[in-house]
This record gives sequence, structure tokens and C-alpha cells, in this order.
Amino acid sequence: MMKDYYQRSMKALQLAGMSERTQECYTRSIRKLVDFYGKTPDRISEQELEDYFLHRRNVDQWAPATLRIAYSGVKFFFINVLKQDWHISSYLGAKREKRLPCVLTREEINKMLARVHTFHNYVYLSTVYTCGLRLQEALYLQVSDIDSQRMMIHVHRGKGCKDRFVPLPESTLLLLRQYWKTHRNPKLIFPALGRGHNLGPTSLTPMAIDSVQGAFRKARFAAGITKRRVSIHTLRHSYATHLLEAGVNIRIIQNYLGHAQLMTTMVYLHLSRNGQEDACQRINDLMKGF
Repeated sequence: MMKDYYQRSMKALQLAGMSERTQECYTRSIRKLVDFYGKTPDRISEQELEDYFLHRRNVDQWAPATLRIAYSGVKFFFINVLKQDWHISSYLGAKREKRLPCVLTREEINKMLARVHTFHNYVYLSTVYTCGLRLQEALYLQVSDIDSQRMMIHVHRGKGCKDRFVPLPESTLLLLRQYWKTHRNPKLIFPALGRGHNLGPTSLTPMAIDSVQGAFRKARFAAGITKRRVSIHTLRHSYATHLLEAGVNIRIIQNYLGHAQLMTTMVYLHLSRNGQEDACQRINDLMKGF
């Protein structure tokens, strides 16, 4: 019996060059499969695998994005760890939903940040928005990543293991310096503070994801923001949209966000209000009397 499936999965994913986040997601998909059947993956048949995904799709009604991660994780494990290249692997798939991301206005973001009551969460969320960072990119920022001479942040190993530089606004630099003085950790900008907030100077790990997500949700509800699918990542979408509305070239925005394809960045053209005000007025004039 293969009882070390977790370690073998992580080892194979690391050898394949997958990011830490992907390693966690793929291995979690295997653990859910194991928990579902109550036996190790090597004892699960192809028919059971098919029944499992049908159950997740039709009974549990997993979202397409969740199913895609599960398909990819299980497929990787069975092919590369168990050496089982079954026919089911060739047709597993879920349609990618074509949803436009939610965007907050500058006023909504300011209103929400004003409801963040802890300084470390306020600085963290402000940095995510003003620099267009992903959740984990901001959490793992290090002191050495801040280039105050060039006013840039060096983002290491972003999505797809790509490095990039993003502009550092002066107000954000001042805020980061003010916050760093509260803990003076020699390496991390956002260290885990501990229950008594006394571990900051020596912590080797960043703040917990659950902590910042919880602070964001509380501030969002306190600010009365009722838009759907609002998360910390919404701050990044808002950053890109606001840059576009301010006249920043979309190619530059692509570089700042770290998108490999321009088409990914072009979604923000659908979210920008530039030109929409005039179009809305023309529609109102055209439809008068109906």
C-alpha cells in the first residue's frame, strides 16, 4: 500500500518545477480524492475516478475553476507518480467561465481602507492596491525587494515563476517605512506578529493569509460594499482599471501585472469607464420616449 502518496506527490511536483501554490492545490486535490474513497490512490480504479468527478460535478456542483484544478492535480498524480495513463485523462475538462472581474472605484477603496482597524492589515491592503500585487506576492515581500532609489518593487517569482518590477508610489514607500519601524524584521516586510504582536522582529514567516482575508472581509462589509465576487484580488483588478482610465498604455500595464499575453490585460478595456460616459448619454438621448 502506498501510504506516502503526499510526499511522492510533492516531490514529483517540485521536480516538475511547479510553484508552491500549485503544489499545494494539486496535492490537496489528491487528498480530497483519498478522503472520498477512504483508500490510497493506488487502489482507486479508473471507473471510480470517473464516478468521483461525476459526483463532484453533478452532486457537489463544484465550480468549473475548482474542477479544473482537481482534474489537473489528479491527472498529474496518476500519470507521473502512479504511471497510470488511463483513457479518462485524455478527456477530462471543464469549460472556463468568461466572467468579467469586479472593480471597485477609488472612493470605494478609500472607504473600505478607512474601516481597516489594524495598522499591519491597512499597510498590506494599501500596498496590494497601489502596486497591483497578487495576494501572496505582497505577503512575501522582503526588505531587499524595495528599491527606493529607482522607486520600484522587485517582485520575485510571481505567477509562472516570473520576476518583474512595478512602480512604487512615494506615499506607499512612506507607509511601508512607517510600518517597518514597528517591527524591524531584517528580512520580511509583513512578518507574522504572533498573538501578542511580539514576534515581528524575529519571525521567519509572513502574516497568515486567513488573517488578511478576514480583515478585508470585515472592512468590505463595514464599508457597505455589496458588489459580487469582491476579494483581495479585486484590488489588483481595480489597480489595472484605474491605470487604464488614467491614460497608462495597456502594454505598460501588461508588464506591471506580469501578464504573459496582452489578451489577458485587454479584459480591463471592458471595465474602464473611458468613453462609456459619452456612449451612455448618446443611448439615453436615442431612447427617449420609450
